[in-house]
Amino acid sequence: MATYGVAEAKNNFTHLLDRVQSGEKITITRHGKPIAEMNPPPKRTLEQRRAAQAYFAERRKAQKPLPMSAVELLHMDDEPER
Repeated sequence: MATYGVAEAKNNFTHLLDRVQSGEKITITRHGKPIAEMNPPPKRTLEQRRAAQAYFAERRKAQKPLPMSAVELLHMDDEPER
């Protein structure tokens, strides 16, 4: 795992993203103390991605509808209080 200070990471951000994309973990430090980690996304099979998508679709269907539309919800702040 590579370690970079904040300023160096900022100056090399695109390069660090390329390294993370290829599977490397990067730690960002400030004053020598770790403050962030850049990790590659977990590798999932097509079957796992489809299962996750189906799970979230089912959860969305199970939610109760809101009593008002999104537009009505946004316009609530526009109405004067009584």
